[in-house]
Amino acid sequence: MANEEDDPIIQEIDVFLARSLLEKLYLFQYPIRPASMTYDDVTHLSAKIKPKQQKVELEMAIDTLNPNYCRSKGEQIALNVDGTCTDETSTYSSKLMDKQTFCSSQAASNVSRYAAAVYKKGELHLTPLHGILQLRPSFTYLDKADAKHREREAANEGGDSSQDEAEDDVKQITVRFSRPETEQARQRRVQSYEFLQKRQAEEHWVHLHYYGLKDSRSEHERQYLFSQGHGLAENTELIKSPSEYLMMLMPPSVEEENDKPMAPSNVLSMAQLRTLPLADQIKILMKNVKVMPFANLMSLLGSGTDSTAVLRCVQQVALLVQGNWVVKSDVLYPKDTSSPHSGVPAEVLCRGRDFVMWKFTQDRWVVRKEVAAVTKLCPEDVKDFLEHMSVARINKGWEFMLPYDEDFVKKHPDIVQRQHMLWMGIQAKLEKVYNLLKEHLAPKKQEAQSAHPLLVSGEQRVSMAKAKAKQNYGQLEKEFQRQKAEMKSNDTSAKTDVPSIRIKEEPVGAEEPMDTSAFEGLNNGLVNGLHTAEGSPEPVNGHLPGGCIDRVAQELKAFVSSTFKKQFVLTLSELKRLFNLHLASLPPGHTLFSGISDKMLQDMVLDTGCKQILVPFPPQTAASPDELKVYALWEAGDTYDQHRQVLLEIFSRNYRVRRNVIQSQLSQECGEDLNKQEVDRVLK
Repeated sequence: MANEEDDPIIQEIDVFLARSLLEKLYLFQYPIRPASMTYDDVTHLSAKIKPKQQKVELEMAIDTLNPNYCRSKGEQIALNVDGTCTDETSTYSSKLMDKQTFCSSQAASNVSRYAAAVYKKGELHLTPLHGILQLRPSFTYLDKADAKHREREAANEGGDSSQDEAEDDVKQITVRFSRPETEQARQRRVQSYEFLQKRQAEEHWVHLHYYGLKDSRSEHERQYLFSQGHGLAENTELIKSPSEYLMMLMPPSVEEENDKPMAPSNVLSMAQLRTLPLADQIKILMKNVKVMPFANLMSLLGSGTDSTAVLRCVQQVALLVQGNWVVKSDVLYPKDTSSPHSGVPAEVLCRGRDFVMWKFTQDRWVVRKEVAAVTKLCPEDVKDFLEHMSVARINKGWEFMLPYDEDFVKKHPDIVQRQHMLWMGIQAKLEKVYNLLKEHLAPKKQEAQSAHPLLVSGEQRVSMAKAKAKQNYGQLEKEFQRQKAEMKSNDTSAKTDVPSIRIKEEPVGAEEPMDTSAFEGLNNGLVNGLHTAEGSPEPVNGHLPGGCIDRVAQELKAFVSSTFKKQFVLTLSELKRLFNLHLASLPPGHTLFSGISDKMLQDMVLDTGCKQILVPFPPQTAASPDELKVYALWEAGDTYDQHRQVLLEIFSRNYRVRRNVIQSQLSQECGEDLNKQEVDRVLK
């Protein structure tokens, strides 16, 4: 007691376990650098990884203008490696050692004890590390120089020999036939160092894209270091009851466990299930049932279970499809497993099953041949995917096995919104992996409205519409009278305010809405990819109510202004991605949920002082039209406005410019010599 009083508790800090980057987070330990060189000064030219071996190679630029750099030595090394001629295979195209390669090695075999911690607002968020890699300089260029030297010596020695002498030098060749390899010999060969080196060399490199510290993608990924909410299921490992904590401190002995009767590995009684933590109960149930409505899940968990806790746990092991929960692919196909039919690794199976799940978010029907054509998997694997969540119908295809759960969608719009954002990310990954075409992304025309109306007859639909119209008639009448009175009282102010927002009347079809057609099949009441609350303003005959125009324009202008003050230069594709992320952070019913088209977004960009930069991209580029539209903030009000405008003028004439040309042009136009740091700041 005396010791406790002498050492009081100063502060209690809540600890949260973040799992968003689980098995994805690596710690890189760079070699010691000179004090004058910071991490921001280092330019990452390329990066690649071998995931199975956890091996990384980074190629970084060397500052050849640094006074500590020996230029003569750099030229000598480049000459030894590449020789006098330079071509595409040359290591140093500038005839100067201007880059260096770093290779990684595992610093620790067991990294389960290590985690990355982020402290914010009195909370400590921990993310387990998947690997700790030490980067060391690679000297393979010296091997290349030795090989070039040996080739030159061999060429000099064999240069005097003639073709006739080569023909006279005939050697006898002995042909041998190897005996069949025994099992013991095969095991020795597999365990040999040469075989292991060969297998490691066969693994293909996966090229990575490097994002800087202040890049928007880095800021977005950095948010995954924080736990997605307080008390979520991912933090249940840190919250234990006294009995569970005591069990961890004093586990039962091996003899007591052996006394229990052994049950089949795939059988678990409900009594045994209730003894497990809630997250494990839900994972086991979803893994066995695969598709389940939320009401059925609650009934299996027993009375007294908190529905909020169940919602938090089920999102960790399942995804929402047509209002029902479908188990995630990585739960059914864990890492380092393979298909029992074709031997395909689990990663490929997960992608194929995710494609099938995503197709069911667009439509109630899926054709097996279409799935096989896109995923390139064997028919047995595709059939397993479909049997998990659908039922075969003769001459129709595969229909989702459960009806659309409209009750769950209405009761939990926030969950529906969050799940929709997850499906947006999954679709983006599937587009890159499978090169999906527009016919794969868009739902069928006859069923484009939603999956649920397929189950409602025409008479039922008419009766539902009449009942809804009678219910909302009084509210609509009051809203109309209120808007009419506001328009009369604020007639003069409306004349001065509304013209400042240029609303152009165009025929139907002239203005294309923002591309969200790939997500309309969810039937979750989504506008622009987000849930719209009942009280949010809705367009009437294609136009917003008069009182909403100002608010929408102000909110949109604030978003565009703040975004370009951070980024300065954005393509339309990147701007739309940032806008969707901004919408995801807004509460339901916000004014921006009324629908923002591409034209409205581009007009607002031009109104906020930005200009479109017509960059002459090459005609054979694979970029989309939205990626070719480049907008830049012309005047930011800082000291680099003139430099930035000169740089934009340069890129309006050519899409690829050398750094020395940029530096000389900036010095010529601005009338002052800029150092390296100032040029880097303008370029960033």
